[in-house]
Amino acid sequence: MHQRTRAIAASGATIVIFLLVQAGAVALAGPFESAGYRAVENPSNPTNSIAYIGAILVATAAMLAVIKFDLDWLLRGFVILSSGLISLYVFSVLAPPLSIVVGGVAINPLAIGPAIVLALALLLYPEWYVIDAAGVVMGAGAAGIFGISFGLLPAIVLLTVLAVYDAISVYGTEHMLALADGVLDLKLPVVLVIPLTLSYSFLDDAPATDGGDEQKSVEADGGDADETSADRPDADDRDVFFVGLGDAVMPAVLVASAAVFAPAEPLFAGFALSLPALTAMVGTVCGLVVLLSLVMKGRAHAGLPLLNGGAIGGYLVGALLSGIPIVRALGLGPYL
Repeated sequence: MHQRTRAIAASGATIVIFLLVQAGAVALAGPFESAGYRAVENPSNPTNSIAYIGAILVATAAMLAVIKFDLDWLLRGFVILSSGLISLYVFSVLAPPLSIVVGGVAINPLAIGPAIVLALALLLYPEWYVIDAAGVVMGAGAAGIFGISFGLLPAIVLLTVLAVYDAISVYGTEHMLALADGVLDLKLPVVLVIPLTLSYSFLDDAPATDGGDEQKSVEADGGDADETSADRPDADDRDVFFVGLGDAVMPAVLVASAAVFAPAEPLFAGFALSLPALTAMVGTVCGLVVLLSLVMKGRAHAGLPLLNGGAIGGYLVGALLSGIPIVRALGLGPYL
């Protein structure tokens, strides 16, 4: 297969993964809410977004410190443990109810079993398809939980601020590039790994961004800060590219929030997808197509400005088409 055709196929696979995360977040939102997994008491409070952004800044600083002081085992353990926990939330609402009391605690082996398998797979065999499968489960679960925890205004504020932060951290301070370089070597499910060749192995790859002798990669939201765009081979010379998992999760938060909080009827019986949620998905895909076209040229780019911007724009179009006034669509009604 011609390399350009492979790049197009890989781009299509990336779009499918994003859609799976978003559709999964919508499907999980209702069960999560019924199970009481909402992370805050008042999802319409916009200060929730500020608190979450503060947590992201603290977490980013902590990860950079861990990488700087070569405490890779600590970061790897934390991420894998978090992966297992998020997947447990997902499987707990999907698995048939079955309780076994162990040490006085009731557990569902049909939920905890798959979560343990996922965590062990990430620990013992983090091949690209294991990473991507775990990313879909984790992404849908995280987006579903945050979707029911952030009302329309908090979700829009969250996506807007994170888009600005992402742009600054990639094009300005460039600390996100350093973070991406550090986590890639750890083979963690914080990126989606999209191979351009069937022979590619993430296990055998040293995903350096300096264009060395190892299998070459392209990154969205990551790269070597010392390289110029002229130094980076384009997609015709690459075997893989990477997209941050957060790039899939953040716009999906608004998709799930729109499905839960926007006053619009579901498009399909038994599935919470409304027109505003659907157009938010379409907007995200439009932003993703632009992002992938830039990534294929071999330069690292901040993903959230395009992805979050597309999600917000798409959501607002769908809300207006549904007859929702713009003030209500933005969640500003209680403040005006």
